[in-house]
Amino acid sequence: MLFGHDPMVYSHEINPSDQKVLSNQESSVLPENITSQRMQITDDLQKLLDILPEEIRSVLEQHPQQDRLIEVVMDLGRFPEVRFPQGAEYLLETPITQEQINHCVQRVGHFSGDNRAGIERTLHRISAIRNRPGEIIGLTCRVGRAVFGTIGMIRDLVETGQSILMLGRPGVGKTTALREIARVLADDLHKRVVIIDTSNEIAGDGDIPHPAIGRARRMQVARPELQHQVMIEAVENHMPEVIVIDEIGTELEALAARTIAERGVQLVGTAHGNRIENLIKNPTLSDLVGGIQAVTLGDDEARRRGSQKTVLERKAPPTFDIAIEMLERQRWVVHESVSDTVDDLLRGRQPNPQVRTAHENGKVTITREFPTAPVATPPNRAGLSSVQAKSTGWRSSGQMKPLSRPLAEPYSENRNFEQLLNQSWQEQDDFANGVRMPGPNGEDLPLHIYPYGVSRHQLEQVIQVLNLPVVLTKDMDSADAVLSLRSHVKNHGKLRSIAKARHVPIHSVKSSTIPQITRALRHMLDMDDPSMPEVTDLRLFTQSGTEDEIEALEEARLAVEQIVLPKGQPVELLPRSPKVRKMQHELVEHYRLKSDSFGDEPNRRLRIYPA
Repeated sequence: MLFGHDPMVYSHEINPSDQKVLSNQESSVLPENITSQRMQITDDLQKLLDILPEEIRSVLEQHPQQDRLIEVVMDLGRFPEVRFPQGAEYLLETPITQEQINHCVQRVGHFSGDNRAGIERTLHRISAIRNRPGEIIGLTCRVGRAVFGTIGMIRDLVETGQSILMLGRPGVGKTTALREIARVLADDLHKRVVIIDTSNEIAGDGDIPHPAIGRARRMQVARPELQHQVMIEAVENHMPEVIVIDEIGTELEALAARTIAERGVQLVGTAHGNRIENLIKNPTLSDLVGGIQAVTLGDDEARRRGSQKTVLERKAPPTFDIAIEMLERQRWVVHESVSDTVDDLLRGRQPNPQVRTAHENGKVTITREFPTAPVATPPNRAGLSSVQAKSTGWRSSGQMKPLSRPLAEPYSENRNFEQLLNQSWQEQDDFANGVRMPGPNGEDLPLHIYPYGVSRHQLEQVIQVLNLPVVLTKDMDSADAVLSLRSHVKNHGKLRSIAKARHVPIHSVKSSTIPQITRALRHMLDMDDPSMPEVTDLRLFTQSGTEDEIEALEEARLAVEQIVLPKGQPVELLPRSPKVRKMQHELVEHYRLKSDSFGDEPNRRLRIYPA
C-alpha cells in the first residue's frame, strides 16, 4: 500500500527490517485486525503528458514504467530527468532549452505566490524555479493521484471526531491521505467538510474541485500568506464541522488552527516533520502540540524529580488530539494522546504508541512496540490521580513491570501470620481464663470499638478509606470490642478487669501503625482470607494526600511488587523528606518487609530489603 504522490500503489511484502520490528512487538496489546479497503487509483496521467514538449512526451508514452512515474524534472541546460520509486534516470541526452520550458508554462494554470501551478480538474502539481529577474528556468512536474482506500489504517480514528495531525517527510503521502479523509468525512460520515486549499493541491486546479474530495467543499487561497485568514473565514462564514488544511507551516497558521480547534470544529491537518519530536523542537509549530515553556522548579521539587531546576514543560493543551507519524507507506505510528506523548518526551521518557502496519493480504494489524526503556505507568486507583513516573531511579529503568493480580501464591507469609496471630490470642494472661474470641461475639454491624492507646486519627483514616462498618466510641459500656496497644494491655490491669467484667474482647496491636491497625480491624470483622493478598490502598498511608506523598508511596509500592518480592533484591528509593520516609516505612511494613533509612539530609533515602 502506498500513499501520496508516489504512484507505486501495489501491495508489497514487508522488508526484513520491518519483519525485525514486528518480531519485537507485543501482539497481544490490540489483537484485532482492521481490513483496509481495496485501493482505486485515478491519475489523469495523459493530461500531464500533454503539457510536455513533444520529444519528452513521446519517450515517456513508450516508457515501460510510465504508470509508476513520480515526477518529471526539467532544468534549463540540463538533461530531462524522470523519477520513479526505485530511482531517477535521464530521459534524453539533449539539454532542456528555454523554449521547452516556455512550452510547458503556457499550457498550465497561473503560478501562485508559492510558485505552484496546476492543470484544471487534475491533481498534478507543477512547481517553478525562477532566476533573480523572475524568469522560470526550471520545472518540477509531479504526478498527482487520487488513491481511494488509503485511510483504512486510521478510519476508526477519523470517525471519533477528534482532531488529527499527520506528520511525514515530503512525498510520503500526507496530501493524498488528507484528500481521502476529506472524502470519507463528507460522503460516508455526512459531515460538513471545508478544505483550505492553498496551492490547489488537495482538490486540483481550476474553479471546479476534483471528484476525489467527494461532497467536501473547497476554499481557495489567493496568496499563501493569507492561509490563516481563510481558515478563520471558513469557520465564521460556512459553518463547517470539519476543517481540512494541508501543510501548516507558519506561526499564524498554527494559532489559527488552535482557534478552530477551541471552537469545537474537528481539524485534520498535515505538517512537515517525521516525528512529534520535530514539532517540539520547532518553535514555529510547537503550539500544535501544546507549546513548550521553561519552568523553574523549587529546590525540593527539583530534588524530588531528580532533575535540574529549569525544565521544559507543556504550556497548554495540544491543538490536535491525535498525531500520526507516516514513517513508511505500510507502517504508521499513532499517538492516541498527543498530550501524554509530549509530556513523556519532555521528561525524558519513551512513549509507547500504536504501530499500524498494512500487510500484503490487505489486513491492518495494530500492535505496540516495546520502547527501549519502558516506563511502568501506575494504574489509576479509585480516588487517586495517575502518578507520573520519574526520569531517574528504578521507575525509569524499565525493570518495573506491574504484576498481575491475583498471583498464584501472592503472599505465602499470610498463612504464617495467621498462625502466629492465632497463637498470640490463645496465650493465657491475668485477665482471661480461656481462649479469646478472634472477632466480635455476633454483634450487629456496625462494630463499635473502644480505642485505647491507639491513634484515633489513624483509625478513622483506615475506616474511611476502606469503608469499614466500624464506629469508634468513647464509652466502654457501648463498645463491642477494645483495640489497644499490646504494651498498654500488659501494664494496665484496670483495663483488663473492666473488659472482663463487661465481657468485651480485647484486640491488641504491637504499634499504632496503619498496617497493624488495618490487619486488626479486618481480623475483628472476620474479613481475613489467607489465600487472598491484602489490598494496598496508598491513601491509607498518606497524611495530607498530596501528589508528592502519593508519588513517593507509589514508588515504594512498585519497588516492592516488581523487584523486592519477585526477585529477592534490595532496592534504594529516591531521597525524600522525613515525613514522607515515615509513610514509606509503614507501606513497606504492610508487605511484612524491612527497611531502613541511610544517607545524610537532604539525600537521606529508604532501602528496602527482601524477607
